[in-house]
Amino acid sequence: MVTDMDVDGLEARREAIRRELASIGDLRPGSLFERYRKCGKPTCHCAREGDPGHGPSWVLTSRVGGRALTRAIPPEAVARTRAQVEECRRLRALTAELVEVGEGLCHARLSAGRGEAGREAKKGALRKPSRRRPGPRSSG
Repeated sequence: MVTDMDVDGLEARREAIRRELASIGDLRPGSLFERYRKCGKPTCHCAREGDPGHGPSWVLTSRVGGRALTRAIPPEAVARTRAQVEECRRLRALTAELVEVGEGLCHARLSAGRGEAGREAKKGALRKPSRRRPGPRSSG
């Protein structure tokens, strides 16, 4: 767990994540699928039992505005699209780790400062007394 590290270790990991984020390439969200289809002609090879069908054709499925969007990917672009999808997954993993490291760093700094603050960190110690002014009275 990230919170078990000391402040220096967390800061070093945060900087390493920032360097990795700077190296992120082209991004493409979604999942890349290989698809085989049956054409529906009764005399075609795909109509035989056990035949996988025509293909493979490649599609990229993603969510846009809450709806599933499927796009055909040409065979020559499959490797590039696969790399872009992987970069998007890498970005999500790095940002999740960056948030976790940041939270651990804040917690470690807070814990380190707790001993120094002593009794001043009591609940409500920084509150100023309220200076509430009476509001206008209604003449009802």
